[in-house]
Amino acid sequence: MERYFFGLVILTASMFNATLTAQENSARNPVIFADVPDISIVRAGDTYYMSSTTMHMSPGVPIMKSKDLVNWEIVNYAYNTLGDADALNLNNGRNAYGRGSWASCIRYHNGTFYVSTFSSTTGKTYIWSTKDIEKGPWKEISFSPSFHDHTLVFDDDGHVYLIYGNKKLTLVELDSDLAGVKPGGLNQVIIEDSTIPSGGNSNLGEGSQLFRYNGRYYLFNITWPRGDMRTVVVHRADKITGPWEGRHVLQDKGVAQGGMVDTPDGRWFAYLFRDYGSVGRIPYLVPLKWEDGWPVPGVNGKVPDVLDLPASKGLIPVIVASDEFNRKKGEPALPLVWQWNHNPDNNLWSVTRRKGYLRLTTGRIDTAFTMAKNTLTQRTIGPECTGSISIDVSKMKEGDFAGLALLQRKFGLAGVKFENGAKSIVMVSAQSGRPVEVQRVALTQRSVYLKAECNFRELADVADFFYSLDGNTWVPIGSQIKMEYSMPHFMGYRFGLFNYATKTPGGYVDFDWFRISNEISSKN
Repeated sequence: MERYFFGLVILTASMFNATLTAQENSARNPVIFADVPDISIVRAGDTYYMSSTTMHMSPGVPIMKSKDLVNWEIVNYAYNTLGDADALNLNNGRNAYGRGSWASCIRYHNGTFYVSTFSSTTGKTYIWSTKDIEKGPWKEISFSPSFHDHTLVFDDDGHVYLIYGNKKLTLVELDSDLAGVKPGGLNQVIIEDSTIPSGGNSNLGEGSQLFRYNGRYYLFNITWPRGDMRTVVVHRADKITGPWEGRHVLQDKGVAQGGMVDTPDGRWFAYLFRDYGSVGRIPYLVPLKWEDGWPVPGVNGKVPDVLDLPASKGLIPVIVASDEFNRKKGEPALPLVWQWNHNPDNNLWSVTRRKGYLRLTTGRIDTAFTMAKNTLTQRTIGPECTGSISIDVSKMKEGDFAGLALLQRKFGLAGVKFENGAKSIVMVSAQSGRPVEVQRVALTQRSVYLKAECNFRELADVADFFYSLDGNTWVPIGSQIKMEYSMPHFMGYRFGLFNYATKTPGGYVDFDWFRISNEISSKN
């Protein structure tokens, strides 16, 4: 019988194969290989709900649902539009890239779900509430000021608080109806410097999430010690006003910022995320145990690759999905996987004007892709993915540009330009920080197929574009782009369907389909 020796442990072949089989049937980190940052999770019975950040996208604050902490699906959004400001509408040269709404907090209290967030764009704090988190309706409350990275607290004494801030963390009391800060209510600094447990040499001590366990308060924060990696810090107290004592509880792979959740059978996990190059900020689960009244995430201080949870069934079609744009009666116009880049103009898009197609019509003149209205987006996913489209360009007007994008500050585009009475397939790269047309191919037919392949494996962060005249034979176009996660956009790369006018509004294109897969046909 063949044997394998690992240190002092002897495994038979059957034992070794059983171990491999168990790992294949188990969840692996990251649990979502896509841009789902600033996660906040609550359990209601046997169901988990998670909110996240999508900033300038519309609709915003996605709500995801899971029965096992691993397999998540988008079931709702907290809002359709955050506001009507120029920056949110891409009007008058303004934009909300990297801003909009940031880290949210989701809570379940007395049969009602609450989701809160804040926005530097509008200068407000927002709280949405609903009895039915999957179907709504939502009640919205907003007030000033904008409380940074706050956590919503429903205390046992019936009072409601927010804890917010960076490094200096402040407790503020809200009105009982959550409509604003309570006049004369509690308002005090509870932690002067949340970075001290990790050495105190960090400018980052934020992402507050508060929990109750065995009568104590536990406050999770992220710090980032200079010259080191992102770190999880926890403070605890017997009273919400303190005194608070803190500990550095996890530092591995830069996995940090989040909180903790228990399972119905009594297990605990920390939910956190990791910056992972151009795909964005990706969620991890870390087993958590309790020692001397402290939550201790990790296995021997490390983030495990394999988890004692059910295996992932994949991110398609629950986080991203292909779309043939065929809508049956009663179906929503757009599935929840789609988000618009900024607030859309709903008069300029349709899935009904031509059955089985998404029509994007230009309504104004734009000179830059990132300022164009009505770009429809989905996340890219790792470790590899492909997005492709079929597009009818027969009704474009002179100066129009339409096609498939990889959206970030250093974007890439493959599309059709209508210039000087002729159409061409072009590839544009903003690799240098400004858009440059890299290649142009004449187009004489009314439809064309475009494709983008992304490789995020081991931070390769490269993408290639292709075109096809028949949907079968694909030809590379332009140059490979080196994708870069940039702070001005503060978001992982997204596939985008776009159409904008540079000379005369009113032209339109029809997208027959968008298809996404978790593989690429050509290795980069």
